[in-house]
Amino acid sequence: MQGEATNTRGKQKTQSGVAIISALLVVALSAILVSGMLWRQQVQIRRIENQRLLSQAQWVARGALDWTRLILRSEGDTSAGITYLGGLWGVPIAKTRLSDFLGQIGEVRAEEGAATYLSGSIEDAQAKFNLRNLVSSPAPGVLQLDTDQIGNYQRLLVSLGVNSQLAKTTAVQVRASLAQSATRFQTVTSANGTTAAPSIQGGAIGGSSFTDKPGLEEGDDSSAHAPLQLTSVDSLLDIPGYTPEIVAHLRPFVTVLPTVTPINANTASAEVIAAVVPGMSLSAAQALVARRQTVFFRNAGDIQLALRGAGQSIPFDQSELDVNTSYFLIHGRVQHERAEVDRTTLVYRDALTHTTRIVRVQDQL
Repeated sequence: MQGEATNTRGKQKTQSGVAIISALLVVALSAILVSGMLWRQQVQIRRIENQRLLSQAQWVARGALDWTRLILRSEGDTSAGITYLGGLWGVPIAKTRLSDFLGQIGEVRAEEGAATYLSGSIEDAQAKFNLRNLVSSPAPGVLQLDTDQIGNYQRLLVSLGVNSQLAKTTAVQVRASLAQSATRFQTVTSANGTTAAPSIQGGAIGGSSFTDKPGLEEGDDSSAHAPLQLTSVDSLLDIPGYTPEIVAHLRPFVTVLPTVTPINANTASAEVIAAVVPGMSLSAAQALVARRQTVFFRNAGDIQLALRGAGQSIPFDQSELDVNTSYFLIHGRVQHERAEVDRTTLVYRDALTHTTRIVRVQDQL
């Protein structure tokens, strides 16, 4: 009997130990599940907060863009059709609290922008060589390579130490990419109101610049795919012969705009001016740019006098050099607590009415 009692007590102790271990396992498992649920909930809350902050930052960026467009329109109204580097548009904005801007206009809730910072600048897109100029449209429905512009681009490539054979390759690619573009026959309105072809603000027909059959030739659904239209300098990477290093080297001097445009002689670099003026050396162009810092060009006659002063006797093509700009690149950055929006916007300003329109928006990742 005593042995049986001892065995019973041993079994009870064993069962008690198993129960305690089971209870501990249940408690540990419950803690793990609860902590996992809390962690997922915290992640979800954080994600919602980030989305809210990003949305707020995007709205601030949109407001800043509208304010910049107002500056461009006001500048156009007061500058008599002249765009030069000394204008108000050319002044960059250093990193500044949004509350400082709101406080200047007497906004009662200005303190809410204390954690939001703005910075940015406006760039003259027509200070660079426009690759769209490589293809001309002498008649409706006709796209052909512009040999004069190809020669200009070749001179620019040579001055930058890049293979000049890329000029014709690029022109062929641009023509092929324009085959299905609704903007392929458009040119931009000049300051005097003349146009070489029907012009639409921002470079769109019927509210869209897309085709119903992307990548296919007109009337041939079984044809090979056409290349995508060039929309930025980065698109050059799709053309054989271009490398990331070459594109980075060309970026300060080359751009891609929706329509054919002249170069603004008031803002263009010496390399670009030397490329578009036949027979002009880089040193002569640098002397012209240095002279331009004191007195900007007001019309084509001023440009011709400056070219003569730089030793350039050959008359320049007035369709290639101008003193006004229709396309601007707006670079803006908004930092709102943890969210950050780094955005580049191409804006079109009408030469006659000075109204502005957004052409495209690109966010930097």
